[in-house]
This record gives sequence, C-alpha cells and structure tokens, in this order.
Amino acid sequence: MRYVLIILVLCIALNPVISQGVLKIESGAVLKTTGSAVVTLEDINLVNDGTINQLVGEGIFRFSGTANNTISGVNAPLFDILQIAKTGVAKLSLQQNIAIGSDITFISGLIDLNNNNIFLQPAASLNGESETSRIMGSVGGFVEITNTLNAPSSINAGNLGAIITSGINLGSTTIRRGHQSQTNGSGLGHSIHRYFDINPSNNSALNATLRFQYFDAELNGLAENILTMWKSENTSNWTSEGFTSRNGTINYVEKTGIPGFSRWTLSSPGNPLPVTGFALSGQWQNNGAKLNWKTETETNNDHFTIQRYYQTGQQQFADVATVPPQHIGGNSTNTTSYDYFDAAVSSSHGSVFYRIRQADIDNRFTFSNTIRITPGGMLLFIDKVYPTIVQSQLNIQVGNIPLDKITITIHDMAGKLIMQKTMSYQSQQVQLPVISSGMYHLKIQSGQWEYKSSFVKQ
Repeated sequence: MRYVLIILVLCIALNPVISQGVLKIESGAVLKTTGSAVVTLEDINLVNDGTINQLVGEGIFRFSGTANNTISGVNAPLFDILQIAKTGVAKLSLQQNIAIGSDITFISGLIDLNNNNIFLQPAASLNGESETSRIMGSVGGFVEITNTLNAPSSINAGNLGAIITSGINLGSTTIRRGHQSQTNGSGLGHSIHRYFDINPSNNSALNATLRFQYFDAELNGLAENILTMWKSENTSNWTSEGFTSRNGTINYVEKTGIPGFSRWTLSSPGNPLPVTGFALSGQWQNNGAKLNWKTETETNNDHFTIQRYYQTGQQQFADVATVPPQHIGGNSTNTTSYDYFDAAVSSSHGSVFYRIRQADIDNRFTFSNTIRITPGGMLLFIDKVYPTIVQSQLNIQVGNIPLDKITITIHDMAGKLIMQKTMSYQSQQVQLPVISSGMYHLKIQSGQWEYKSSFVKQ
C-alpha cells in the first residue's frame, strides 16, 4: 500500500493551504491519487473548493485522530474509499454533501450527517458499521443509493440495513436512510433514530418483505421488545403496520406482505404517531380542482375543512368548505375515501395550494399534506352535458384526454340506479330510458376521471 505524504506531495502538486489543522483544496486545483494511495488526515479538516474526484481503485481518504473534524467547501468531493478511524467518540461532521465510489469503512468513530447527504454510487456500500462506529444525523441528512431490484431476494442495497425481498421486479429503486426521529403532523410522537425512504419505479402489488435493521444506540428511549413498523406516504401521517417477526438480539423488525413502499420507521404501539392515515391528492379538471383524500381510521372525527391559497395574490390559507365524516360518531376502523370539487377556484392566479384541516369533537386538529394544482395546460375530461331540462336524450361534449371508454350512470333522488352504460369517449347523444318526471343525478367516469351533474326530466 502506498501512502501519500500530505505536506510534501500535495504542496508540490496542488499548492493547498494547510494551516491550523485545515487542508484546503483551492478553486481550480485538482487532488489526484493513483493506485492504493492513502491520504491520512489526522485531526485535520478538509475544505474542498477545488476538485476531489477519485475513480474506483484510486485510493483511500482516512480521517483519524482524537479531535472532531469536518468536510466542507463549495464543491462536493467524490471519494473512492472513505475511512473513519477516530479515537473514542470523536466524529467527522459533514458541512457539504459527499459521494462514495466504493465504500465507507468504519474502524472507529462516528460520521455525523449534520443535515447533509452521502450519495453512494450503485456498487458502493457501508462496511463495518457498529454501535460505536456508524452514521448518525439527528438534525437531518441521509445516505442514499439507487440500484435495480428485479425480484430481489434478501437484497441489502449499499448495506444500509433495509433488506428487501419480493417476487416482483421493482426496477430502479432509490433507498435513503436518515436518522431523525419521526413525528406526526401535530409534532407528537417519536420513533427510533432511523428511517428508510424506499422509492421503486414499480411500487404496486409487490407482496414484499422488509427487514428493518437498527442499532441499540438508535432506540431513542423506545423498548425494542415492542417495536413495530410504521409507514407514511407524506412524512406527517402514519399508520401502524405491525410486524411479522422481530429480534432484539440481532436488532431487526421484519414485515411481510407489503404491497408498496414509502417512508418506514420503527416505534411502539402506544406512541401517538399516527394521524389516521390522512392523505390528500388532487388535479385540475373541468375548470375546477378535484380533491380526493382518505383516512385509514377515524376516532371522534367531527369534520374536514378544505383550505386553499393562490401562488399570486392571496398568500395564506383560507377556508373553502366543510365536509362532514361519513361515519356515525366519526369513528371507523376501515379505509374511507372522500372527494370534493372546488368549482369556485380561480384559474387566473397561477398554481393553487390545498390542504385539509381535520378536527375532532374535542377540538383537536391536524392537517393533511399540502398539494399544488396548476390550472395552466389543463386536461379537460368532460366539456359539458346539456340540456339541463331534457325530453329523451342528453348531449355529452367530451374534452381533450386520450381515453378509450367512459361509463355513464344515472340515479334518481332516492339513490336508485336508473341507467348504467359504457360508451366510447367521444362527443355524442345519450338516449335516456323511460323515466318519470323529476330530477336525476348523472355521473361519468373513466379511471381516475369523474364528472358529476344533475338534470331534470320533463
């Protein structure tokens, strides 16, 4: 193994600034190593304003010594191999993102993300992490890798500790590991100091198994003999996913039969982490905003308040409408879907932002995720249906979406189904069945697209 003498070799090649425990790569300078060279920074901070871009096999950067040190600078370095060999509890803190070509080798000491990120190239990994020598980051940041996971069998990408099995091709999958304790949308609850964001290209009907590994040092005061999996689609609202198996000796919790991935962490069953699995989505259609949301469970739910603000003009949320719960007493243990069409929204203020405020009967409340809907370049499902007072037929004028079929349903005011018919997605006339005079409800659907109106039969 060839060692690089910092003061002699680098001064000649790069003219760096080395003073008061700092090695600075100046702007325009390039640090280049070859073979199995080792650059050892003992109690020295690294400032990279130039270029550190090691290819695989070009050497090791080793941070050693008894002091806390940092990596900073205006440019993110690419290390082939980064070694942490600090004495005791000394740590290396990131003040800049870094990339890794081959691996991070943990000998002793800690790496603090410090709200920065480590990007592992596809073949890179973490080697030798332990209770006393590992990545930490309670204030934020993550370590990330992207691999192709096709029918993975116990694949631990990057050795991050998220072991995935599935008979389905997940495709290109990005896995992030962070170390912030997770809370709900009201700032309540806490998790262990580890979470995973798992984002596969194919994320449906996976029937996957996830083994979630952790260190005792990350337990954050939680008893590991009762840890269970928790899942969030928006990092604020959580559902308890339980567990299939767990082992406090070798530190993992495992869950089988997972249909799709998102953010996952570990917490205890009695922790107030969930906010009923509250998830909002929406889109612009038919000159308005169509909102959809769901709850996994409801307890003492009193009402939902739709809130919106515009990108220009009004810069704060304002109440739009109130939607009551679907269940008597506001209690349910089943998934419930809701929708609301905001026909009064203006399209002249740029993007529109929506959220939903859910209030309990005891006046506690929480918010859904915030979504952005842009009217510009809108897709129109149904342009119009006319007349509103009909004799025997309706005229349907469709919009500009590349669809094949639509389903038309008509109900009377008592909710009785009068007609249901599947037709081509094209402007056309619809002959009504023989029906009595009165008002009727019309619904036209195709996949996620939906149009509702009413008409009067003379």
